[in-house]
Amino acid sequence: MHSDTAVPVGHVLDWPDLPARQQPHWPDAGALADVLTTLSHYPPLVFAGECDHLRDKLAQASLGQAFVLQGGDCAETLSGVTGPNIRDRIKTILQMAVVLTYGAGMPIVKVGRIAGQFAKPRSSDDETRDGVTLPAYRGDMVNGFEFTREARQQDPERLLRAYHGSSATLNLVRAFTDGGFADLRSVHLWNKGFLSGPAQARYESMARDIDRAMRFLEASGAADAEALRRVELYASHEALVLDYERALVRRDSRTGNPYTTSGHFVWVGERTRDLDEAHIDFVSRVHNPIGVKLGPTATRDEVLRLIDRLDPERVRGRLTFITRMGASKIREVLPELLSAVGEEAHHVTWVCDPMHGNTFTSPGGYKTRRFEDVVGEVRGFFEAHRQAGTWPGGIHVELTGNDVTECVGGSHAVDVDDLGLRYETLCDPRLNHQQSLEMAFQVAEMLDQGAR
Repeated sequence: MHSDTAVPVGHVLDWPDLPARQQPHWPDAGALADVLTTLSHYPPLVFAGECDHLRDKLAQASLGQAFVLQGGDCAETLSGVTGPNIRDRIKTILQMAVVLTYGAGMPIVKVGRIAGQFAKPRSSDDETRDGVTLPAYRGDMVNGFEFTREARQQDPERLLRAYHGSSATLNLVRAFTDGGFADLRSVHLWNKGFLSGPAQARYESMARDIDRAMRFLEASGAADAEALRRVELYASHEALVLDYERALVRRDSRTGNPYTTSGHFVWVGERTRDLDEAHIDFVSRVHNPIGVKLGPTATRDEVLRLIDRLDPERVRGRLTFITRMGASKIREVLPELLSAVGEEAHHVTWVCDPMHGNTFTSPGGYKTRRFEDVVGEVRGFFEAHRQAGTWPGGIHVELTGNDVTECVGGSHAVDVDDLGLRYETLCDPRLNHQQSLEMAFQVAEMLDQGAR
C-alpha cells in the first residue's frame, strides 16, 4: 500500500500555463530549477494509501457518521519545528478530539494543520515601514519574517528547508501517535505541562470518567488494546506555493493515479479558488481528498461549478467545502447557499472555519479574534445545516498548544490589554490551549444536541 514511486518532476503531469495568484517572485530561475529537481527526487512525505484512508473517513463525515477536527498553526515556522512545540500541538488536538468523542459519542477525524503550513497568502506583495518598502513575508517556505532586505529576499532553498521541516514533524507525529503517547488510557498525561484553568479542570473530570470506563472494558475483556494505543492524525495545509506542490506529486504504484505527497489533505484558499486559474487546476488533477475555502461572497453557480470541476464522479470524501463567513454573516449567508446548491450539498463534506471571518485589530495594533465570535460562527454553522437538512461535518481551527495571548475572551479570559503579554504568531491570531479545550466542550454540546 505504501510503495509510491518517486518520479522526476515534469514526468508526472504536464502543468498548463495558467494564471497563479499569491506566488513568490523567485529572483534566480536557475537556483529554482535546481531546487525543484532535488525536491522531485525526494521521498514522499505521505503515501497514497493513507490519503485514500482519510478520504473514506471524510466520506463518513459527509454522511453524519463522523466529525472532522482540523486544527493547528496559522503558519508554521522552521524555528518552531521542535519536539515540545509539536508535542503540545498534538496533545491539544488529542484532548479536543477526546472531548468531542466523549461528549458527542461520535468518531472524530483528526487532521492537523501541520507539516506543510509554511506559506501564507498576503493582501499585498510589499510591506512598508518608516518609508522602507520590502517584499511581504509569505511564510518561512518563501522568506523570513524579520524586516530586513536580506530576510525578505525570496529564496527557493527555503522550499528544501520546508520539506525537511515537514519530514521531521511527520516523523515525530507518527512516533507519538503510533508509539503509545496517544493511548486512551493515558488521557491524564495529555494535561501535564499546561496551565490550569476552567476548561482544564473540566477535562480532568472527564478524564477520570474515561479512566473508569477503560478499567471496566479491560476487566470485562472487551477492550481492544491495540485500538486504544494508537490514533490516526493526518497532515494538511493550504496548497499555496505551486512550485513546491507540483514537485512533490507522485504516481501511486498501485493505480498510476497522481497524488500530492506533501500532505494527506490540501486545500485551496478563498483568494486563489478562481476556476480558470492554476490552484484549482492543480487540485483537480491529484487524487488526494481536497478542500476549498468559501467566503461570504460565494455563489450557487461558483459552488456547483467547483463540484463539477473537482468531483465530477461525486466520490464521497473527495471534496470538502470549508466555509469562512464570519459570525455576523453566517446565519444570513450559509442557509441560503446550502438551499440554493440543493441535492449536491449532500455529497460533499462541510467544515466550518470560524477564524478567518472574525479578525479585527485591537486599539493596541494587534490583529486578534474574539473567542465568543469564533464559537458564535460555529453555532451559526450548525443552525444553517439544521435548517438546510445537511450535516455540519467539522471545524477548522487555528490553534496552538502554547498559552499565548492572541485571541481575546474565553472563560480564562484574555483581555485586549493582555494581547502583548505573549503574542507570538507571525500571521494570524490562534486560540491558546485553554480556549481550544473550551471550544471543544461547546462544540461537543452542539453535536450532542444535533444528534438527539
